[in-house]
Amino acid sequence: MTRRTAIATVASIAALQLKADTPAATLPPLGYATDALEPFIDAQTMEIHHDKHHKAYVNNLNKALAGNPELAAKPLDQLLKNLADVPEPIRNAVRNNGGGHANHSLFWQTLAKGKGPAKGKLRAAINKSFGGQSALEDKLKSTGLTIFGSGWVWLIPDGGDGLTIETSPNQDSPLMRGRAPLFGIDVWEHAYYLKYQNRRADYLAAFVNVINWDFASQRFEEISK
Repeated sequence: MTRRTAIATVASIAALQLKADTPAATLPPLGYATDALEPFIDAQTMEIHHDKHHKAYVNNLNKALAGNPELAAKPLDQLLKNLADVPEPIRNAVRNNGGGHANHSLFWQTLAKGKGPAKGKLRAAINKSFGGQSALEDKLKSTGLTIFGSGWVWLIPDGGDGLTIETSPNQDSPLMRGRAPLFGIDVWEHAYYLKYQNRRADYLAAFVNVINWDFASQRFEEISK
């Protein structure tokens, strides 16, 4: 082996090692100040929710996928859509932590104060499916109260020009059922307990004030193409 070949071989091995050591998932930035949603969602809750809880899902997902580069290389939505293809020993960890990562990555994008109402095709879909945005918000809040324990409330396109509200337990994602949500409401206690304690109804009433309807309207346009 020539010196040039040896150097190239070492470089290739190093590159492969670097790729293998690169985390499959990374924590996305919040995108705004932790106090941007005050007084509806407090800064301390946002900081802990993003920096601690979401980060834990990312870290645990990477830990589960370590040693499985072919899985780590797949887009997260493909992993979640095809959980049956994930080896059984790590399937539950990928389900819980991959779902948590996907759910929260969308969650941060769908929060903003002072946005609304829905626009364009989304507004028409809301009117058709619920009779107006206020009626939709009431339905989101009442549905959130029906979830026993921890989970999510989702607003999801129905495949036509309408919408449906669905729920999922724990960190299950609609992606696992081949569904692309517009947004979800996190009703895990870590999303509201510091400010609202056990008053989930108060949290849900506050939450509808920080839905980023501009983002949801754009996302509906993209999903409905």
